[in-house]
Amino acid sequence: MEEKDIIILGAGCAGLSAAMYGARLGLKTLCLGASNGSEMPIGGVITTTNSVENYPGFINITGNELAEAIRKHAESYNLVSIKEERALEVSRVGDKFRVKTENEEYIGKAVLFATGTRWRKLNVPGSKELENKGVAYCALCDSPLFKGKTVSVIGGSDSAVKDALVLAEHANKVYIIYRGDEIRAEPINLERAKSNSKIEIITNTNVIEIIGKEKLEAVKIDKAYQGKDIIKLDGVFVAIGHEAISELAIPLGVLVNDKKEIIIDHKTSETNIQGIFAAGDVADKPFKQAITGVAEGCTAAYSAYEYISKKY
Repeated sequence: MEEKDIIILGAGCAGLSAAMYGARLGLKTLCLGASNGSEMPIGGVITTTNSVENYPGFINITGNELAEAIRKHAESYNLVSIKEERALEVSRVGDKFRVKTENEEYIGKAVLFATGTRWRKLNVPGSKELENKGVAYCALCDSPLFKGKTVSVIGGSDSAVKDALVLAEHANKVYIIYRGDEIRAEPINLERAKSNSKIEIITNTNVIEIIGKEKLEAVKIDKAYQGKDIIKLDGVFVAIGHEAISELAIPLGVLVNDKKEIIIDHKTSETNIQGIFAAGDVADKPFKQAITGVAEGCTAAYSAYEYISKKY
């Protein structure tokens, strides 16, 4: 089995930054991510963002461009290996760790979980049956399919509003349906949505059913809007948050909170288990951004370097 100093699970902003920083510190580094829409895509969740305006140094850059720039930086060091393999199991081997993927097995002196999150699903009648038949989760990926159509975004976060803005570039009409009183977006994005004639915001309302046979036809809401509780739609984009992907960490005894986020020391990115670190969206920080994930990844790499230097 191939041995590395540090094995990084997840190749988003946090994982790729950790790979770059680990290599700068002289660590033999393996960064594992997966492609084809799996849980840990190379580049991470940021690649589904059309416009990033809050990353220092770039007034406006696409998520793909940002992720690719960080990846190229990491790959510029010959100590870094980035592989499109999805980890299936992590276990202890003495004082080291074995990572089993779909293709290989690797040994690492330290492991960093930068596994990120997955989209939270809308659990109402019809939502599962009509996935990929009108129910979608990535506006940037699928918005061109709804050119001239009527669609809805379910959710009230900044991500939901940004999805609506992307959809408005293609669709004729975009509803934002949110269960709360007020949309919780960055002021600049909320103003853009409110000033867009294609976007209509519906608050204090829940979608309680997705209607359709071969494809999505409408949604049913729990509060009548303009006298009707059925809204005819061609597409629904779910933006109700994410769930931490921490399943591989928990069997190792790594502590998680009630959201299944990995609990870390926010100064060092260490977990409760020696040799195991976490960074990015899978960790228990409330403020999750590309820049905070990058910082945590670099911090984790440095902490891993110190751990390995002292132990080995």
